[in-house]
Amino acid sequence: MICLRLSRSVEFRRCLSTKKFSFKKSKSTNPRLGDSKKKESIHPTSPARTRFAPSPTGYLHLGSLRTALYNYLLAKNTGGQFLLRLEDTDQKRLIDDAESNIYNTLKWCGINIDEGPNEGGEYGPYRQSDRMAIYQKYVDILLKSGDAYYCYCSKDRLNTLRETASQLKPPTTVTYDRKCYHDKKETENMERVIRFKAPDKYEPFTDLIHGQLNLQPQYNNSDRRYDDFIIMKSDGLPTYHLANVVDDHLMKITHVIRGEEWLPATPKHIALYRAFGWEPPKFIHIPLLTSLEDKKLSKRSGDIGILSMKKKGILPEAVVNFCALFGWSPPRLVSGVSTSEVMTLKDLIEKFSLDYLTKGNAKVSDSKLHFFNKNHLTNKLKDPQMLDELVEEYYPEFQQSTKTSHDKQYLKNVLKVIGSNLNSLNELGQMHSYLFKGIDHSKLDQSNIPVQSKEILQILTDLPKGHSFSSNVDTVLHQIPGIKKKDVFQAVRFAVSGGIPGLTIPLLIEVIGDSEYHSRLQNAIKYL
Repeated sequence: MICLRLSRSVEFRRCLSTKKFSFKKSKSTNPRLGDSKKKESIHPTSPARTRFAPSPTGYLHLGSLRTALYNYLLAKNTGGQFLLRLEDTDQKRLIDDAESNIYNTLKWCGINIDEGPNEGGEYGPYRQSDRMAIYQKYVDILLKSGDAYYCYCSKDRLNTLRETASQLKPPTTVTYDRKCYHDKKETENMERVIRFKAPDKYEPFTDLIHGQLNLQPQYNNSDRRYDDFIIMKSDGLPTYHLANVVDDHLMKITHVIRGEEWLPATPKHIALYRAFGWEPPKFIHIPLLTSLEDKKLSKRSGDIGILSMKKKGILPEAVVNFCALFGWSPPRLVSGVSTSEVMTLKDLIEKFSLDYLTKGNAKVSDSKLHFFNKNHLTNKLKDPQMLDELVEEYYPEFQQSTKTSHDKQYLKNVLKVIGSNLNSLNELGQMHSYLFKGIDHSKLDQSNIPVQSKEILQILTDLPKGHSFSSNVDTVLHQIPGIKKKDVFQAVRFAVSGGIPGLTIPLLIEVIGDSEYHSRLQNAIKYL
């Protein structure tokens, strides 16, 4: 069972409840799991060109990684291309290492970029800050056709329009009165923006998950306002609405997979496509990621940089597997065989289909991430080559978490023995620190060890090395009348692991080595 609880989109519900848009929905052809009737497939049969277009104003987190992943899976499943486009026009909010974080995160997760700022491509440049002349060209087209106009209104006037719009009965959710459209000025000396002349009624559109949608602003007919949104700011930079439409068209994007919070903006984007005489791409708006309390993720509830998970001992395979199931699931049966929810990136590419996307929000539970991590870690440990790669990649984190100087071979030996019991690699330094450093017996509880512990340990220390632990236990039992086998094991575990259960004593000795084993016995004897 997949531990993802689904509910209706928080932002989309809020949009409807505040009546920002009126909402009419026709029958959807979107296939649903469990439907008795076979529905028409929404998955493309030709190669899809998709894009991931983050803003380098922060580190990639679960939500943005899922968006990138779904776009990547769709492109690769259909034999298409996956593009990276950096939307870096908001220069004031840019973070110096955010771009490198985007690249490093995608690389760590195995998501390969076909076209992008560093990779190049036929439809570049792939940074919006390098595309200013392109945006100006298309703004000029709209100005010439009358689909856009200059607006010189002050901030105070715009604030007044917003306040009065909210006080109307019924209130209107669009506020501009088109003053500058009717009172045209011919000056460049005043601060100005460029607005798109929105249609009186937006065109209904089809979202491949939600079906046909008709999202319209709420008007007050006695005081008519207009949804004439800004497409070029006063500093000459394009808004998201203009830039993403121009870029997606020129880069020949066929499918746009993005968060459901962009649904209310989609009528604007389609209106721009129509104004240019272009055909819009297919839209797929995926549900939000929320906490178990149905709140949008915050930094405290898991909305953190993906690469921070590496420092916590989480494998990229687990992160990708985790993200893929937030709003998508494979068919339950393939050729009569149950589908496993534990999947590699290769598995996800083969199984991914838009037909199995879901509508409701996905609630994030860290327990599922640890479940996937444990399974992928166990699978890696079975393959000698993958084990070598794992040790090589995680050795720096291993040294930091264990605070020891053990070499890579020692880490490999430990993983061979205990790896299948771990939820994450960081547990080595947390729950199994006794494998890497000596035991401070003075801090241990002695109430659960036998009174003859010192005598037991002394006998074991005096025995010749090279004998099996089992035969040594028999010797102790022979020399101390009335002693029980469990007493021997309790005394040895106290000395060697500080009483922490887990590995059997023979395996524990095999991992730390015979010399360290005897050293710990002697230290325990000195303390006792």
